[in-house]
Amino acid sequence: MKINKYIRIILFLNILISMSLPTISQGLKGKIISNGKSAEFVNITVPAFKSIGTQADIDGVFYLKNIPEGKQIVQISGVGFKKTERTVQIHKDKISTVSFEIEPDQTAINEVVVTGTMKETMINLSSTPIEIYTPTFFKKNPTPSLFEAMTMVNGVRPQLNCSVCNTGDIHINGMEGAYTMITIDGMPIVSALSTVYGLSGIPNSMVERIEVVKGPASTLYGSEAVGGLINVITKNPVKAPLISLDLNSTTYGEYTFDGAVKAKIGTASTMISANYFNFQNRTDKNDDGFTDVTLQNRISVFNKWSFKRTQNRTFTLAGRYVYEDRFGGELNWQKEDRGGNKIYGESILTKRWEIISNYQLPINNQQVNFQFSYNNHDQNSFYGNQPYLAKQEIAFGQLIWDKKIGKNHDALFGLALRYTFYDDNNTLTQDENDSTLNKPSNTFLPGIFLQDEIKLTKRNTVLMGLRYDYNSIHGGIVSPRINWKYSSEKLDIFRLSFGTGYRVVNLFSEDETVYSGSRKIEIRSNLNPEKSWNSNLNYQKTITHSNGFVAIDGSIFYTYFTNKVVADYDTDPSKVIFDNLKGYGELKGASLNLDLNFTNGLKIMIGGTYTDIYRIENDLKIRQKKTPIFTTNYAISYTHPKSQIMLDLTGNIYGSMDLPLITNDIRSAQSPIFNISNLQISRRFNNGLQIYAGTKNLFNFFPEQKIIYQAKDLKSEQIIDSALGTLPRGYYFNTDSNYAPMQGIRGFLGIRWSLF
Repeated sequence: MKINKYIRIILFLNILISMSLPTISQGLKGKIISNGKSAEFVNITVPAFKSIGTQADIDGVFYLKNIPEGKQIVQISGVGFKKTERTVQIHKDKISTVSFEIEPDQTAINEVVVTGTMKETMINLSSTPIEIYTPTFFKKNPTPSLFEAMTMVNGVRPQLNCSVCNTGDIHINGMEGAYTMITIDGMPIVSALSTVYGLSGIPNSMVERIEVVKGPASTLYGSEAVGGLINVITKNPVKAPLISLDLNSTTYGEYTFDGAVKAKIGTASTMISANYFNFQNRTDKNDDGFTDVTLQNRISVFNKWSFKRTQNRTFTLAGRYVYEDRFGGELNWQKEDRGGNKIYGESILTKRWEIISNYQLPINNQQVNFQFSYNNHDQNSFYGNQPYLAKQEIAFGQLIWDKKIGKNHDALFGLALRYTFYDDNNTLTQDENDSTLNKPSNTFLPGIFLQDEIKLTKRNTVLMGLRYDYNSIHGGIVSPRINWKYSSEKLDIFRLSFGTGYRVVNLFSEDETVYSGSRKIEIRSNLNPEKSWNSNLNYQKTITHSNGFVAIDGSIFYTYFTNKVVADYDTDPSKVIFDNLKGYGELKGASLNLDLNFTNGLKIMIGGTYTDIYRIENDLKIRQKKTPIFTTNYAISYTHPKSQIMLDLTGNIYGSMDLPLITNDIRSAQSPIFNISNLQISRRFNNGLQIYAGTKNLFNFFPEQKIIYQAKDLKSEQIIDSALGTLPRGYYFNTDSNYAPMQGIRGFLGIRWSLF
């Protein structure tokens, strides 16, 4: 009896032990590779069993447990990669080992970028936070040029600076447009004189993608990249469609044509694109006797060549020509009134051409590139009876050596030289001793820069850079930079950056208010270069799931200015006084982007930016004029899978901003909070045809801002003398208090066609 009892106890213990041991079951382990490198954080699932799935680690390694035996379809997907399916055999009680090769998806948000470090890298691996926008994104709200298109980007705000001629610039994180550097294929094509009117001459047909860096980039790109950088990457002729067309018009009378063709000639591929924009409808909704929107007649032609060379070495050559005739002013102004003093009008004729080239030197096992650009900008303009005749030429060349040193160092060495010629009919280019003699400005800016991206660990990367420039007028300038990037196992990416910047002010060529309006211009001293110290903390996270993904991008930023050149509207309301700031300036802000993509065809993008920009002078805190405290961008899209009909709702919400006013002005000193929404419906067909239609400014917001006032309209009955000879005594002319486009609700209709 005792023996049987012991046997039962032993059997019971054996059962308990066997139950506590792990059960051996079949599964799958392996590694995901793309282009010879580990594909980190991609998803691996078995679609037939929704509960079976995992995520690869930072080395691309994964382990799937408890997969039923037999043939199973395994699906690999991730942001930046094409979805891949493989059939594998699962054996009973065995862990199978496999290796999957997946292809990058260049249409996804995790694509190759070049702007942050001047070398190709995946966006999630870049030490510098970069945002990428493709023409597909901008087509959600069709626009005739880059200037209008950038309204869709969070923290980037195109601003109209003049109610008459509609000159504008692009602000990044609230900083004025002069601090934004705009490059084409990395070359400083858009600068100084062209920042005023040249931005509207960049058509969408030449754009492959736009890369945006918010924050300083002076170490690599030079003086103007203080607030941020917008790099326009032009289309590759090899990959471009054979033919592409885009025609649209609005009920306001705006007509846009965008077209491109490509061809292969021997070992070279070439693409020619053309853009034409025409608007001749004189409107005056605010009843001030002046055009609400500038009349424009503009054509832009772009040609790019790509040459096939041995060892896949790079050689591209591109050219662009822009002609524009624009007018704003009194409704009864005609061509024969140009330059006269009877009827006021602002007439600007612009002729501009550019050359861009990138050539990789034939040095074995080394990547050394010579990049070159040249632009010639000729502006013939009249602001009332005041002529402004200006010419600017900029030649730029740089030699870049991209060199990997060991396993952990990725270095870049560069030599650059920039030459700027500027001449106008103003006092800026007069001889100091004899005002009858013309003395054009000739500025040489040689520079040397280097950077090293150091991979400290699998998760930690440090990027250090240093640039030295010697300005032939202002002397030497040093611009250091350091970036740190950390990637966690759970797809959390942190980026911290510090840097300095400097900027030489080109007052007459950058600020159109020097000529427009009735404020007199006063320059109190020789304007010294501005200096800034900048910091930025960025956080990114992508959360993937079976129904899509959610991308989060947030930043906090800070900039400290000295020698900042400020336009003082308040000391004397009849003047704009320019001077270097005796105190200091500060920019504090934060931004957040959310990108939600669902497999059912719904996409939601929403972003917001808060900025506090001010200067401290004589212990007074003075906020920057015409800068909203907050801005919000949104784009909500839905594509019906079967019909391929797409709905797009896009728009912006702008916070209140301080406005420059005149003495005894009856208008509010602050703008209201306002929203501009746009709605589009489009249908894509299998033959490459797309038809789209919609409404801009859906809720018909229109700023009630007049630009010409009689004395009786002011708070005081005092008589104000105008600086414009064309205006009678008792009238005042103020063009710089506008804060929003003066176009109400309007419909649009368009057609696109592409043949590959």
